[in-house]
Amino acid sequence: MKKKSAVAVFALILAAASVSTVWAQQASLYKRLGGYDAIAAVTDDFLGRLTTDPQTKRFFVGHSTDSLKQIRQHIVDFLCQATGGPCAYHGRDMKTAHTGLGITEDDWTATVKDLTATLDKFNVPAREKGEVLAAISSLKPDIVGH
Repeated sequence: MKKKSAVAVFALILAAASVSTVWAQQASLYKRLGGYDAIAAVTDDFLGRLTTDPQTKRFFVGHSTDSLKQIRQHIVDFLCQATGGPCAYHGRDMKTAHTGLGITEDDWTATVKDLTATLDKFNVPAREKGEVLAAISSLKPDIVGH
C-alpha cells in the first residue's frame, strides 16, 4: 500500500514539474515583443504618428521638448510594465492623466489606427498585436470622454 502511495505522490510531483516547466517556457508579452528597445522604438514611431495625425496632434501642441520626452518615457514605462517587463510606471492613473483633455471617440479611433499602423510597421505578430490592442482597449473607459 505504501508503495502505491509513493508512486502516486511521485507521479503528482512529475506532473507539477512538467506544468511549471511549460509555464516557465511561456515568455511574457514584453519578451515576445522584443524587450525594452523594441517597446521604445514602437513608442517613438507611435508618438510620431500621434503628433502629426490631424485628429490627435492638438494634444501635443505647446509641449516643450522636455515635456514630450517625459510623455514618451511614461508611455515606454507603462507599456513595459503592462506587458510583464521589469519597468515601473510612476505616472498618474489613466483617468487622472486624461481628464480635461476632451478625448472623443474619433480621437480614440485615430489613436488605435495609429498604434495599429505602428505595430504593422514593426511586423508585430498577430497574437502579440492582439494582446497589445486588447490591453490598450481596456483603458478606453478611463481615457475617452473625461
